[in-house]
Amino acid sequence: MAFEEAEVDRVRDAVREAGRIAMRFFGKAHARWEKGPGQIVTEADLAIDRYLHAALRRSHAEDGWLSEETVDDRRRLERRRVWVVDPIDGTRSFAEGVGEFAISVALLVECRPVLGFVYNPAKEELFEAVRGRGARLGGHPLRASAASGLEGARICASRFESRRRNFQRLLPQVELVTLGSLAYKLALVAAGRFDAYLSWRRTNDWDIAAALLLLEEAGAVATDARGGPLALNQPEPLHAGILAAPPALHAALLEATRGAYEAMRAGVPPLGPAGA
Repeated sequence: MAFEEAEVDRVRDAVREAGRIAMRFFGKAHARWEKGPGQIVTEADLAIDRYLHAALRRSHAEDGWLSEETVDDRRRLERRRVWVVDPIDGTRSFAEGVGEFAISVALLVECRPVLGFVYNPAKEELFEAVRGRGARLGGHPLRASAASGLEGARICASRFESRRRNFQRLLPQVELVTLGSLAYKLALVAAGRFDAYLSWRRTNDWDIAAALLLLEEAGAVATDARGGPLALNQPEPLHAGILAAPPALHAALLEATRGAYEAMRAGVPPLGPAGA
């Protein structure tokens, strides 16, 4: 789908303004609460969600909408164009004043991402992609790493999950790095700062939609934990884990982890602490 540069600029401007809203709250006292066990939401999440809902649909009021902070009425399933938004991905880091969070905005057309923005305003890093035009950071093209094997690969994961699953014991030959925000981690893989991303947790469309386009345009492969496709804008917008890496490394990582993932799914206890 072709886009006028003015439309891309309009979305970019909206994402930047969302970042300014975030930074008015970041590192300052503001309301936060749990919307579910372990699920933090803040007044910043809701303020950004309201702003983006109005700004992104201003010229296309019929567009569908899927956001972490908006009740999903599923009318999006009847729409050709759908915005998929996470107002703040990495809310826990944001609430704790840690600059590992991102605003994630994607436009899907017929269930495929055609525009994607992942913005970390604390670090002033705006990752963006337009289908068929490549991925960029600050105007500079992004390219996934050239890593092809596990030995020495730098793989990012979430802190909590990597401790629980003990990915380092499963993959002793890699360098495992943990940080917040799934969208931000995937953007860093697209930028080649990390070789791969690994997760066995269930994820939602809003966590990954924008970053999937970044990865694709940067030459990386992203699948679920079994190597299956990540279909967006389905009735239940959930995915069973994520593997993202350049093609050869993705194949090696999938081969090394799929058996342990299937065992976990079958109820086998997770790997114990290193050295146990």
